[in-house]
Amino acid sequence: MIGVKNDPLCEWFSNTNGLQGRRIWLVGAGGTGVSGLARLLKKRAAMVSGGDSEASPAVKALQAEGFEISVGEAEDLPANCELVIATAAAKSDHPQLVAAAKRNIPVRSYAQALGLLQLGHTAVCVAGTHGKSTTTCMLTWCLLHAGFDPGFIAGATCASLGGSARAGAAILSKGPYSHKPGFLVSESCEFDRSFHQLHPTTAIINNVESDHLDCYKSLDEIIESFQVFARRLPAAVDGGYLLIAHEGAQRERVTRDVTADIKTFGWHPAADYVVEMAANGMARVRDKQQEILRWQPKLFGAHNVLNGAGAGIMALKLGADHASVQEALASFAGVDRRLEFVGERKIAAQSIRVYDDYGHHPTEVRVTLEALKNATNPRKLICLFQPHQHSRTRLLLEDFGACFGAADHVLLTDIHFVRDAQSERALVSSQDVADRIRKHGGTVECVGTIEAGAARLHELAQAGDVVVTMGAGPVYRAANIFLGK
Repeated sequence: MIGVKNDPLCEWFSNTNGLQGRRIWLVGAGGTGVSGLARLLKKRAAMVSGGDSEASPAVKALQAEGFEISVGEAEDLPANCELVIATAAAKSDHPQLVAAAKRNIPVRSYAQALGLLQLGHTAVCVAGTHGKSTTTCMLTWCLLHAGFDPGFIAGATCASLGGSARAGAAILSKGPYSHKPGFLVSESCEFDRSFHQLHPTTAIINNVESDHLDCYKSLDEIIESFQVFARRLPAAVDGGYLLIAHEGAQRERVTRDVTADIKTFGWHPAADYVVEMAANGMARVRDKQQEILRWQPKLFGAHNVLNGAGAGIMALKLGADHASVQEALASFAGVDRRLEFVGERKIAAQSIRVYDDYGHHPTEVRVTLEALKNATNPRKLICLFQPHQHSRTRLLLEDFGACFGAADHVLLTDIHFVRDAQSERALVSSQDVADRIRKHGGTVECVGTIEAGAARLHELAQAGDVVVTMGAGPVYRAANIFLGK
């Protein structure tokens, strides 16, 4: 594995004009991160093109912006291609990766390319098992409100920010990092240890839990991986800064041997920044006994208060003023597929409200359902859940059984098959999840396909109910079918 700082491509990415005219091909151009990277590279005057297996909305958006993106079976690489960047989902035997190797064209993963791009920026990384996309977008929104011009890249689309990425100013003109390269706020994922390729100046770690157990053998390995990431921060004397959750982030182990300045945030009174949430939803952050932030969130849930607190505290550290940060946090409207209100079906004077959420880990499911039920007070809360990845489902099976307590009725589609070996299919099914939910007193049924799930929603949902489709796969289609979109 090539380390970012030792990468021979460093000169291209770290120099202002180093990417100008470079011909770069993207494998899996429709991925949320890769499509965002395309826009950042184009801003640096690179000649970007690529391909994807399907004409997804992300691919169509790139094509509409003038990118040459081919769809379908992989075609030959362009004759003048100088660099190939591949999505994490691309296998090593992908025809274009094989062709690049034969032609001695350098190949980099999305994470490696992002790490290279960060070399020309003041990189602000947002990591953690949950909440990365939302916190990344919240932080960018705060910096924009405070008069900065940050770049950002996230694994989700944020309408308020114009998509999943934006290019920012080349140089910072104010704040403690004044005259340094411009901010690049980056969602930083632990999957396959990809965030070890990044080059952070400051970082947030929201939480650390068991996940991605297809590439980690245990929670201990995950904690060690986050520790390696945290140690990539520069020393405090060089501007390195880590903001980590006081609870739920394994902070004592993660921060071991980290030389950056370390601060904690959370509900616990011993945190450096104490977060509070009033009965009316008002959020506050205190630095010792002094209140530094207060806002009324638009987003549901205590987990989003913590996301907002992390974003707000980091924005202040980067030089944003208090009033602008509070205004930004109060006005932030959310991220696509994160408790997103999709629409409603009118029934006489009442309606059935429909939401969609990306949650696919037991903790995400639990906090999302609790937040939705508390905020909407439905007659019944009906959740159509698509389990994501057989290995995750199998290894977290007992946790999945316990996480649907806030739902009055659970519908389970078949497990969305992705990344696993075919042999995993025989080891677990949605019926196993249903059995565990019933053991915890839940009402649940298996519906098979997404289309069958939408049909069952038509039969079940009544006026005053709230429906939420949930999962990292294409389960959102059921919400659109139910609403007749």
